[in-house]
Amino acid sequence: MSEREAGRRERLRATAAANGLDAVLVTNLLNVRYLTGFTGSNGALLVRTDGRDLLGTDGRYTTQAGAQVPDVELLIDRATMPALARAALTGGATRLGYESHVVTVDELRGLEGLIGEAGRAVELVSVRRTVETLRAVKDETEVEALRRACAVADQALAELAAEGALRPGRTELEVGRELDARMLTLGAQAPSFETIVAAGANSAIPHHRPDSTELRDGDFLKLDFGATVDGYHSDMTRTLVLGHAADWQREVYELVAASQAAGRAALAVGADVTAVDAAARDVIVAAGHGEQFTHGLGHGVGLEIHEAPGISALGAGSLAAGMAVTVEPGVYLPGHGGVRIEDTLIVTDDEPELLTLTSKELLVL
Repeated sequence: MSEREAGRRERLRATAAANGLDAVLVTNLLNVRYLTGFTGSNGALLVRTDGRDLLGTDGRYTTQAGAQVPDVELLIDRATMPALARAALTGGATRLGYESHVVTVDELRGLEGLIGEAGRAVELVSVRRTVETLRAVKDETEVEALRRACAVADQALAELAAEGALRPGRTELEVGRELDARMLTLGAQAPSFETIVAAGANSAIPHHRPDSTELRDGDFLKLDFGATVDGYHSDMTRTLVLGHAADWQREVYELVAASQAAGRAALAVGADVTAVDAAARDVIVAAGHGEQFTHGLGHGVGLEIHEAPGISALGAGSLAAGMAVTVEPGVYLPGHGGVRIEDTLIVTDDEPELLTLTSKELLVL
């Protein structure tokens, strides 16, 4: 029995009870993993306020589910969601929570049909992103997985740079594939996302997809990448220059570095996410490049590469100890090049813990 996952279910159970729910139907697979440890591709979870939880999956995963989640009763049925909903109704549930941000229109109609068959009044209640809110604050096991994921990414970049793999004449695709392969060799389950390698003018495109563009002397080279370890994702961006750095490149880099430092310094328990964004953004705006910083400052990271909290001018809420977040300002000059500097950090009661340790000094290779 995993006390960690059991504790997470208890927190969800307490929230459900406080909102007058008899049970919550969890259908987001990552939320199921968070609450149970189950990693199969078909699964849903019924968390009941009376403690009689049910994990639903199909026959392919009977053995795996039994091993990964020995403390939760199994319900084997390929149609996991309706099977669990029937179990809730049979058990007398009158208020059933569901994840409205995950359930499709057709699935909702199916749930409503089951309620119609029950022949009694049952209310479906959206719990929206309740589990995601729980996931936003990481426990020490999660933080350790993030540390290892960040260490893999740090080492992969260091090895490529030391071996001369980041050099003129190579293509963005070649560098990206080699960076991915190196992370796998170092223990990553997979890259965190499609690795971004952007050279020259392409570095001014925030989410450029690597192509056959060749790296050249004098180019900015922007690398945005991460490793997945035990299901947890790291996220880091470093921008370097090949050959010789021009004055304008150093100026833009120093501006983004100052903005990023201000954003990191603003990470504090209780800080409003909009204030953290503003702390970094104001540095760039004051330098006259506000229109070239075209995205939010950062985001939560964990079982997903983008999760709560969102740190932007449009964000909502405040930071709490244990949140894992990125700080990633950028300035993008179309046709010339761009700079983004990104770290993954943990919010603590003291200084934030920096997980991505690769130097942020301008590297000229």
